[in-house]
Amino acid sequence: MKEKGFPKDFLWGASTSAYQVEGATYEDGKKASQQDVINKDSYEKFGFATAEIASDQYHHYKEDVAMMKEMGFSAYRFSIAWSRVFPDGTGEVNEKGIQYYRDLIKELKDNGIEPIVTLYHYDCPWTLVEKYGGWLDRQIVKDFEYYARYIINEFKDQVKIWTTINEQSIIVQYWTQKCYIPEELLDGKHDQLRYQINHHMNLAQAIANKLVHELVPGGIVGAPLGYSCIYPLSAKPEDVMAMQNAQALRNDYYTDIYFKGIYNKAAQTYLEEHGLAPIIEEGDMELISDPKAISDFLAINYYASECAKWCEDDGSHTMRWSGVNRSGKKGEIDGFETHPGFYQMCKNPLLDTTDWDWAIDPIGMEYLLRDLYNRYNKPLMITENGLGAYDTLTADGKVHDDYRIEYLRGHIAACKRAIDKGVELLAYCPWSSVDLLSTSNGVKKRYGFVYIDRTDDDPKECKRIRKDSFYWYKKVIESNGEELE
Repeated sequence: MKEKGFPKDFLWGASTSAYQVEGATYEDGKKASQQDVINKDSYEKFGFATAEIASDQYHHYKEDVAMMKEMGFSAYRFSIAWSRVFPDGTGEVNEKGIQYYRDLIKELKDNGIEPIVTLYHYDCPWTLVEKYGGWLDRQIVKDFEYYARYIINEFKDQVKIWTTINEQSIIVQYWTQKCYIPEELLDGKHDQLRYQINHHMNLAQAIANKLVHELVPGGIVGAPLGYSCIYPLSAKPEDVMAMQNAQALRNDYYTDIYFKGIYNKAAQTYLEEHGLAPIIEEGDMELISDPKAISDFLAINYYASECAKWCEDDGSHTMRWSGVNRSGKKGEIDGFETHPGFYQMCKNPLLDTTDWDWAIDPIGMEYLLRDLYNRYNKPLMITENGLGAYDTLTADGKVHDDYRIEYLRGHIAACKRAIDKGVELLAYCPWSSVDLLSTSNGVKKRYGFVYIDRTDDDPKECKRIRKDSFYWYKKVIESNGEELE
């Protein structure tokens, strides 16, 4: 009998991304990324913090790594800011910028923490956006290869686990939050560009996979994908078919590329019928399906399950894309993704949600892990999973986040059940090690084990304060996932 529970070499840690945690946006030669510009706009429109200081990890990385060691981390998943290393996207390397990552990786290795590096987490250099539109233009693929080749070659001896482009599915759904899209393209007539951006990213991640396989001795690589299992609203055959359609377009369209080197047939057919399919040039699919371009594992960013119902085709072909809740008050999400005649996403009436209307569903974690492993038979890892919530700093300097502990406890238990059913799970790196800048909700929506004492308007000194979840997670790691109470 296989020994049950988390394997002895299981990697425990947490995750962040460069622009959401580092700050120092214009320090030591770094120039703006598109996220710096987008977040500045969010501050002006909604009052959410900019990325200029974020959690100031650029100046606190040694303190943060010391806290990771205290918790017992064996892994830390983070991203490298393209515009910190190449301020203009290509050209001369910024020595001070790359030195920061040399120092960070050395600090991690010196403390027994495995670095899991993400090459790209939304932050395209602003120079490339101004030059040709960033990911909207195919030129980005060559420029990304220039950047990725340098980074992978630079750290090929220190980093063995690589992830490529963060959350392509989320970029398609929320393209104005994850890419800079000019106003003239937001009239609903240019939605094909969502999938063109995704195709350019598929080419770029295939190149990155090949580079890791060619340059990194013993290296493994995979894409970190925003992934939610999808349930039908009811047992009505129409709702079940809507669920299958949503699964094809929102999930399989990405995973089939990573592991099979093909676009999912049902999803691609739908896109072609509605003028949304990407332009695919000669040689593209040969590159994507090259055995060296196939992912070794899938990194999963899971927060919530989704629900779908049938939506009749009214003949208008009017689509709506994913909604967002900016208020942090339950029930104020501004709508659900709708594809008439294919599916409509909806609230699951059987599940509670966070204050931002994300369904809380630990069983969904087990479901998707087993489903993905059964379909692809490839190792999996969790690179994001967490509860965004309002945290209160008490007068005596404590943060009692039992709600976060409850959320994480349920999801870690789900991981264990999946492992016990045969799933090969390599790591659990929830979001996030410290509080950081939420992509669409500022800093008041907190995820970390460590409280960052700042507000959207006032960064203060970004003092680090251990939450109750910090001490709880330490015990989880010490027990290798056995002690969850």
